[in-house]
Amino acid sequence: MKAARYSRFGGPEVLEIVDLPDPHPGPGQVRIAVRAAGVNPSDWKKREGQMEQDLPQTMGYEAAGVVDKVGEGVADVALGDRVFGFCVEGAAQAELAVLSYYAPIPPSLDFAGAAALPAAIETATRALDQLGVRSGSTLLVNGASGSVGSAAVQLAVARGAHVTGTASPANHEYLRSLGAEPVAYGQGLVERVRALAPGGVDLALDVAGSGVLPELIELAGGPEHVVTIADFAGAQEHGVTFSRGDAGRAVHALAGIGGLVEAGRFSLPVARTFPLAEVSEAHRVSEDGHVRGKLVLLVG
Repeated sequence: MKAARYSRFGGPEVLEIVDLPDPHPGPGQVRIAVRAAGVNPSDWKKREGQMEQDLPQTMGYEAAGVVDKVGEGVADVALGDRVFGFCVEGAAQAELAVLSYYAPIPPSLDFAGAAALPAAIETATRALDQLGVRSGSTLLVNGASGSVGSAAVQLAVARGAHVTGTASPANHEYLRSLGAEPVAYGQGLVERVRALAPGGVDLALDVAGSGVLPELIELAGGPEHVVTIADFAGAQEHGVTFSRGDAGRAVHALAGIGGLVEAGRFSLPVARTFPLAEVSEAHRVSEDGHVRGKLVLLVG
């Protein structure tokens, strides 16, 4: 099979499409013929050497496609089923991928739309669970217009929370369409949020990592009411929880999202698609950081 891989750390130019042996599913896993695979910031951070240090490395943790082989004990899907999910081996940007966690693709979604979901909804759900967001909570999401931020907004609204989200003015109408009250980020954030919520907020989620943890702590009434997924150093400095997947993934998000999608209560736009052969260009666009929605590779 053809797959994206790099043999040295560096910029997007180190990526290449190579022939690798076909993978095979283990117990509880399924193999899919990949139709689409998501691109995430963690991909280029890994490629730059900020994460795993082994070489060579394959790419991609989320994919959607058609089941073509099932592992021992798998009884909830059949050959030919459309599924999406996580490739924990980090080899989803390929013609074939083994998924350890998966769910049926919601009927209204195409493969690209399904491949956009896993990382964003798992990350958002995990952070909301850690914060204890529930009906009646007031939540501030810093960086609410990106893929994880917009997922967090919609999932929190679905739980019955009142959500305020920071974004540039150009994205304020988008946040309103998701059910959040928008505020501009930057200097004066505390005052702008307090103008909307004089008592502050119950909880705060930092998706953007833009150095605003002190302000979020002030608004939420203490570091124990704040979670960040983007500012590890700031979390250590200010006593805030840093949410990371290796502490336990919220894989239940995969099975739960279909009902919200079909009810019109959740959407995650695909900003742009690329053929697998253009994975380097997809990385360049991802690193530029000015994307609303997901970048997705199309395979097959």
